[in-house]
Amino acid sequence: MAWDPAVYTAFAQPRLRPAQDLLARIETGTPGRVVDLGCGTGNVTRLLAARWPQARVIGIDSSPEMLAVARGGGGAEYALGDMGDWRPEAPVDVLFSNAALHWLDGHGALFPRLLAMVAPGGTLAVQMPRNHAAASHRLMAEAAEAGPWRRLLMPSATRIPVFEPSFYYDLLAPLAASLDIWETEYLHVLEGDDPVVAWTMGTALRPLLAALEGHDDWRDGFLAEYRRRIAVAYPPRPDGKTLLPFRRLFLLARRASL
Repeated sequence: MAWDPAVYTAFAQPRLRPAQDLLARIETGTPGRVVDLGCGTGNVTRLLAARWPQARVIGIDSSPEMLAVARGGGGAEYALGDMGDWRPEAPVDVLFSNAALHWLDGHGALFPRLLAMVAPGGTLAVQMPRNHAAASHRLMAEAAEAGPWRRLLMPSATRIPVFEPSFYYDLLAPLAASLDIWETEYLHVLEGDDPVVAWTMGTALRPLLAALEGHDDWRDGFLAEYRRRIAVAYPPRPDGKTLLPFRRLFLLARRASL
């Protein structure tokens, strides 16, 4: 299912804030090569280019639609590539990935491989949503199980994309010179009708809706069931706005200098 940049960027500012927080925690001098893995529309890539204007900054993404928007903003280089197969031409001083690696399985092999791509003294910086236990995602699984569409949806609806912080610590601590892992729960203040559904339409709902392509009645039925449940779990506040708590995991791993 192709990415829709307009849907994803409908909440551009709250989606950008975790990347800004991660970027602020990176302590490095003057990196020569910076890569934004899973760069999307390039909003974060441009932040990296502004932070390190002397560096060669490259955004990698598998979506031509997202890259078309990214290239329109300038400020860096962009290339089409699959995150799971991508390899750098040379070791990278800062390998940055914001809200992207949770789409990949096999983290036990993936994260050591990514750290190995970092140059000595360089940094692997990752942020991933870890909100699958929240109502926004739990109710998605319940709605997926509540109708004739369950066979198509349950494999995606029950997938756990990101593990406990201790998993990543045990994985990377033996390989890194220093390792910092933390979680933050943001309280996003959303406006409009069904804003939580609109938020998930740009991310977590995508694989489920892709599974229902060609089944328009089931798609409409599933979305109606999900909306009904979300309306109860996330009622508007007295001022008409809706609060969406959202947990994210952050990881900074530095390779030892030679």
